[in-house]
Amino acid sequence: MSDEWKGSNSEAPDPKGDDRSWRLLEKTLLAGVQEQRRSRRWGIFFKLLTFAYLIGALVIFTPLMDLGKGGGSRSDPHTALIDVQGMIADKEAASADNIVGALRSAFDDAKTKGVILRINSPGGSPVQAGYIYDEIRRLRAEKPDIKVYAVISDLGASGAYYIASAADQIYADKASLVGSIGVTAAGFGFVGIMDKLGVDRRTYTSGEHKAFLDPFQPPKADETLFWQGVLDTTHRQFIASVKQGRGDRLKDKDHPELFSGLVWTGEQALPLGLIDGLGNASYVAREVIGAKDIVDYTVEDSPFDRFTKKLGVSMANQLAMWMGFQGPSLR
Repeated sequence: MSDEWKGSNSEAPDPKGDDRSWRLLEKTLLAGVQEQRRSRRWGIFFKLLTFAYLIGALVIFTPLMDLGKGGGSRSDPHTALIDVQGMIADKEAASADNIVGALRSAFDDAKTKGVILRINSPGGSPVQAGYIYDEIRRLRAEKPDIKVYAVISDLGASGAYYIASAADQIYADKASLVGSIGVTAAGFGFVGIMDKLGVDRRTYTSGEHKAFLDPFQPPKADETLFWQGVLDTTHRQFIASVKQGRGDRLKDKDHPELFSGLVWTGEQALPLGLIDGLGNASYVAREVIGAKDIVDYTVEDSPFDRFTKKLGVSMANQLAMWMGFQGPSLR
């Protein structure tokens, strides 16, 4: 046996060494797969735990949130409370559908001794406010034993005061802002900017005045006069409704600024006859209606919706995804 053969034979691969390397690589790969599986299991566990926590909190705290809304029971004589909060407009919390629905529920309850509209609103749509105004007067005529009281907290202006004027009596805090009996329509004009940029506005219409509110075209005198007539007509309707609702309680119906759109504090509004007294909802329920227990009839979001809103948008979206509720998505 030559030395050359021995040298070449000594450098040959060791089958046992290769086998050990493969076993080590296999163990490493298996360990990685097992670690991924454990991570996924823990991830699912924590998601389920979070989901259970949220559902548990919903079950526990939703009744507590409802308990704090008045403390009264519909099975006992009570004062019905309806909140008119925020903008009075379609699809808003203070929409005519919501307020009218709550009013009908309150009037249909045999245990209702009086109704309080607790108002904190800058106004809104004259159509929505008019719908609520008419329904208050209809329900009052149908069931005259149930009185309606408007209680203004921070603000009862414009369309909100329109609604309040349909009540039997109006109360406010001495610092509440009351009134703003007027109509407004605002917009912007971009004609100057368009001229500076050298951009032409090309509008094609069928009808001479179809585009008369187009902010990219200069206003025309006859169209401005027409639009002012629309606002004046709406204002007259507003004034007539307030006079009808308040009647002789308005101390000076010819006051030069009463229907000018100005607002007054509750203390100033009282001698003008815009309100009947100073007080909050609890005071009216206890001292005026004589039923201190208050039951809230306000139409609200479902408990689930209220709860998810408090969690925040991102958490609500994650919860909805886990529960299988998918919103719009880009695909």
